[in-house]
Amino acid sequence: MSTIQEVSAEQLAKLFHHYREALAYDCDAHGTRQEKSTWERTPQNERKLMVAAARLTLLDLSTAIAQPEPGRKYYATPGEAEWGC
Repeated sequence: MSTIQEVSAEQLAKLFHHYREALAYDCDAHGTRQEKSTWERTPQNERKLMVAAARLTLLDLSTAIAQPEPGRKYYATPGEAEWGC
């Protein structure tokens, strides 16, 4: 399994397009199917838009993983507690 750093924006966009097409077919209420749109037949401007969105998604996910949440939410971090009487 690849980590987020190993996945390219182009790979993510292509997979997203593939699964979107598959789910659109499954969710079609009338049982009709338009001609399947392949990644290669998708207009270049739409492909660029999907790749840019995938790039931002990967960036967002990688920064969310890089910033760990504090382990102890209800306690002050060392040096922050105010002690006094």
